[in-house]
Amino acid sequence: MILTPNGYRESKWMQLPRYIVTGHGAINNVTDVCRKLNLHNGALIITGKYTKKIAGDVVYNYIEDEGHNVDIEVTAGSSMDEVKRIKELASENDTKYMLGVGSGTSIDVAKLASTELGLPFISVPTAASHDGIVSSRASIIHNGKSTSLDANAPMAVVSDTEIIADAPYHLLAAGCGDIISNYTAVLDWELASRLRNESFSEYAAALSRMTAKIVVDSAEMIKPDLESSARMVVKALVSSGVAMSIADSTRPASGSEHMFSHALNQVAPVPALHGEQCGVGAIMMMYLHGGDWKRIRGALKTIRAPINADGLGIEDKYILEALVLAHTIRPERYTILGTGLSPDAAENIARITKVIA
Repeated sequence: MILTPNGYRESKWMQLPRYIVTGHGAINNVTDVCRKLNLHNGALIITGKYTKKIAGDVVYNYIEDEGHNVDIEVTAGSSMDEVKRIKELASENDTKYMLGVGSGTSIDVAKLASTELGLPFISVPTAASHDGIVSSRASIIHNGKSTSLDANAPMAVVSDTEIIADAPYHLLAAGCGDIISNYTAVLDWELASRLRNESFSEYAAALSRMTAKIVVDSAEMIKPDLESSARMVVKALVSSGVAMSIADSTRPASGSEHMFSHALNQVAPVPALHGEQCGVGAIMMMYLHGGDWKRIRGALKTIRAPINADGLGIEDKYILEALVLAHTIRPERYTILGTGLSPDAAENIARITKVIA
C-alpha cells in the first residue's frame, strides 16, 4: 500500500469501457456506439484474414453507409513490427479512431497502436478466447517472445454472441480456461499481499473469484453452438477485465498459471492457445496452493478444454521445461512458484495432476 505524507492512499486510476454491447446481432449497433462516442470520420478497422469476411466487412459497410471515411487493414500477426506498420498507416490516413475486429491478434495490435497514437479504440471480438477483448493489456510478440504490454482499455466493446457462438468451439473453451485460472491468480495475489505487503483489493479479488466460480459451476451448460454459452463466457471475460481495472493491475487474472503459459510460449515449438495453457497451468498451480485442483480439472474436462500435455498438443518435456522456467517470466511478481521449482519437483507436480502421463 502506498500512502501520501498525510497517511492517505494515493489516487488510483481505473480504465473502464464506456459502453459494452453484448447479445444477438450486437454488431448492428456499432455505428450507434461510434455516434455516442462522437466518433465519425477517420475510422481504421484492423481485422484478420478470416475475420474480415465474418465481421470486418460488416463493420466497414455499416460505417461507410453512414457517409464516413473508413479504411480496413488485415493484420500480419501480433508483432511490434506490425504495430509500427499500423501506426504508420493510421498517420498516413489521418485516422481518428480504430476498431479491432476479430480475435486476439487484431484486437491486441489495434489496442496497442491506438494507445501509442492516443486514439480512441473500439473492440469488436469475433471469438471469446481470452480477456484481452476488454482489458488494458496487449499481448504482442517482441524479440521473438510473447509479451504482455500496458495499453488503454477499449472505449467500447461490441460483442455479437451470434458470431462468437459460430466461431470454432475450442476458442470459447480457451476463454473458459482463462477465466477459471482467475482462481489461482487471486491466490497468488493474496500470497504476495501477506509475504511481500503488496497492495491488494478485496473488491477486485472478489469479482475475479466470482467470475471463475460462475464458469466452474456452469461447466455442464457450456457447449458448442449455443449462443447462451457464448453470452455467459463473454460476460465472464468482461467481468475479469473490470476486476483488473478496479485493481489497476492484472493481478486479479494473472498469476503463476499465466507465467507458466508465457514460459510455454518460449519453449514449445508450437504453443497452444493462451487460455488453454492457462487452464492447464491453473490445475498445477492449484495443487501447489493445496487447493481443489481436481475441481478445476473436472470443470475444464466438462467444458472440453485441454487438461494435459496431450490435449495441448505439447510434448511432456516442454511442460516440465516451462514449469522450471516460469518463475523467471515476471520476477517482480511474487507467486506460489517463489524462487522456482526444481526439475524433480516440476515432474512430480505434473504427474500427480496428470498433466503428463
